[in-house]
Amino acid sequence: MNYRATLECIPEPPLTTGDIARYCHTTVMQVNRWIKIGELKAFHNPGGQSRITRREFRSFLERNGMPVIREFFLAKKEKKILVADDDPSVVNAISYLLRAQQSNFEVAVSKDGYETLIMAGDFKPDLVILDIRMPKLDGLEVCRRLRQNSTFNPGIKILAITGHSDAYDRDCVLQCGANEYLLKPFDKNSFLDYVERLIG
Repeated sequence: MNYRATLECIPEPPLTTGDIARYCHTTVMQVNRWIKIGELKAFHNPGGQSRITRREFRSFLERNGMPVIREFFLAKKEKKILVADDDPSVVNAISYLLRAQQSNFEVAVSKDGYETLIMAGDFKPDLVILDIRMPKLDGLEVCRRLRQNSTFNPGIKILAITGHSDAYDRDCVLQCGANEYLLKPFDKNSFLDYVERLIG
């Protein structure tokens, strides 16, 4: 299984004007002045806010003889998330929510239970977002095998999701090895709270 075919790398998030103001011990107004006169190059996100790449900010500091704190520019370790769901609309929604966060995520996708186990072994995710009702092998059995087999990441977290609360009892799902249980359709803030709690 070549998981890279379905791999999506979420790049290091850009800096806000507030981030730069705090680093330089100045005001956001001053940072906006630097941007306005072209001293600091910025782009605008879809919401219209200014964003600055880390490379551009480092270049700005060096040009102006300002201290460069090496640790600030070190890439954060990416958290690996495996999204296991056979519904493309759910996969797209979850990917969008993860992409919108100021975090460093590496995301892979699987579409059935067997593929999930294979990719869990290859990809070594920190978190599996696991649909309970999937083809070939259901999520409960996937949970059991992830917990029983030492070849998987021993610290792996499992967020179980399902749209069938009548068929899958929360206690049963947690007993099978899931860390948390969330019903679909879910509120985006609740979902992100679970992700942050599990791997933040």
